[in-house]
Amino acid sequence: MTAMTIGTLAREGGVGVETVRYYQRRGLLAEPPRPGGDGPAGGVRRYDAEDLRRLRFVRSAQGAGFTLDEIAELLRLDASNDRARARAMAAERIAVLDARIAEMEAARSWLSRLARECGAGGTGPCPIIRAFEQG
Repeated sequence: MTAMTIGTLAREGGVGVETVRYYQRRGLLAEPPRPGGDGPAGGVRRYDAEDLRRLRFVRSAQGAGFTLDEIAELLRLDASNDRARARAMAAERIAVLDARIAEMEAARSWLSRLARECGAGGTGPCPIIRAFEQG
């Protein structure tokens, strides 16, 4: 796949055109020159497979929880081949994910207990409603 328009790049990357432009403004994606210059007679910018690879990288890294600033750093690290820093960043992200997983497991356990109490019947307000009211 070569010579894609921004619309095709966006579609193939699973994002909108405005997202591509935003990534370009943030320096995460290159903005190819217009054939014939940037004036009113300039042609349509064309993107290639490398642009699509980079767009997919950004989206995947976001899916792993990296911020756009962290993704920019990862891209710089790729260019410098600094695997130690990339590993450190991954370890930091794993620690954050582990903490979030622990919080979610605790919330799930608490809600499961409330659901069991609610299902046991009884009189008075529902334990689920009461727990959320107490905040």
